Amino acid sequence: MKSSYKKILIVIVAALVLVGGGMWLRHAGSGGPPASKSGPASGGGPGGSTPPAMTVRVAEAKSAALREDVTAIGTLLANESITIRSEVDGRITQIHFREGESVARGSKLVSLNSAEIEAQLKAALAETTLSRTRLTRAEELHGKNFISGQALDEAREHLNQSLARAAEIQARLDKTLLRAPFEGVVGVRQVSVGAYVNKGQDIARLEGIGTLKVDFRVPELFAGRLKPGQAVKVSVDAFPGEQFDGEIFAIEPSVDEQTRTVLLRARVPNPKARLKPGMFARVALLLGVRENAIIVPEQAIVPRGQDFFVFKVLDGKALFAKVELGLRRPGEVQILKGVAPGDVVVTDGQLRIRDGAPVKIQTATPPRS
Repeated sequence: MKSSYKKILIVIVAALVLVGGGMWLRHAGSGGPPASKSGPASGGGPGGSTPPAMTVRVAEAKSAALREDVTAIGTLLANESITIRSEVDGRITQIHFREGESVARGSKLVSLNSAEIEAQLKAALAETTLSRTRLTRAEELHGKNFISGQALDEAREHLNQSLARAAEIQARLDKTLLRAPFEGVVGVRQVSVGAYVNKGQDIARLEGIGTLKVDFRVPELFAGRLKPGQAVKVSVDAFPGEQFDGEIFAIEPSVDEQTRTVLLRARVPNPKARLKPGMFARVALLLGVRENAIIVPEQAIVPRGQDFFVFKVLDGKALFAKVELGLRRPGEVQILKGVAPGDVVVTDGQLRIRDGAPVKIQTATPPRS
C-alpha cells in the first residue's frame, strides 16, 4: 500500500512540474509577464482618464405648426346613384342616351310605346270637354229653375270624374318616358330598342359623380371632437402622391357596438371625374393645428422602460435628458417637455455613448462627382 501511495505522489508532482514549466516558457516567449487586468486601457488619454470622442449624427429641434389628425380607411361613393327601371310594361321605341355620357337633370333616357295610352287620353279629354259643356248648360237651366239642384250636382260630379280619369291616364302616359332625376353619368345599358321590358326591369345605371361621398370610421375616443365642416384629405392608389380635399357633412349619431367606432361621411369635389365610386380611399381627418410645436426626428428618441429620453449635445458632450412625447407624424415626433427649440439632439450613435461622454458631430460629406 505504501508503495502505491508513493507512485501516485510522484505522478502528481511530475504533472505540476510540467504545467509550471509550460507557463514559464509561454511568458518567456511573449517577452515578459502578462499585463495586469487593472492596468490602463489601450487607446485612452494620459493615464486612461479621457475616453475618445465618439462620432454621432445630430439634428436641431425646430418649432413648427403640427397638424393633429386621425387617419382611417374608407370607400368612395357616388353622391347620387340609381338603377333606371320602368314603372310600366312596354316595348322600347327609342333610347335617348349613349353609354358612358353625362346627362343633365330631366334629360330623356328611354321612350316606351305609348300609342294605346295616348288614344285613351284623347277619349278622356273629349269626355271631359263634354262634361264641362253639360255643366255649363245645367248651371244656366238651374238659374232659370228648369232643373233641380240635384241635377246640377250630378253634372258637376260627372265633370270631376272625367277630370280624374284624364289625370290618371296622363300619369300612365308620363311613365312611358323615362327621364334623368339628377345630373350624372349613364352606365352600360342592359336593353335595346324594340325590347319588351317588364315593370321593374333594369335598364342602366345612373351615377352622380360630380361630387363623391366617402364613408369611413374613427375610434370613439375622438367622438367628442367631431363636427360637420371639418376638413379631410383623401388619397387613392390610382393617383399616388395626390390628395383630394373634402369636408364632413354627416356624423352617425350612435357608436357601433362591435367595433367601438363612429361612422362619418364627407363630400369630395370631383370636377374632372377622376375619382370613381367604389375606390378604396385613405382619409386623414384634421382635428386641429398645434402652433409652435417642438419637433425632433423620431430616430432621436431613446426608450427606457415606460419613459423616453434623448441625448442633447452641449459643449461637445452628450447629456441624457428625459422627454415627454406628444403627437407623431411620419419621421418626426413632438416634444412637450425636455427639449427647447434650437437644441441639438443625437439622431445616430446613441448606443455608443453615455451621459456626459464627449462626442464629435459628423459633418455631411459632399457626394462624389
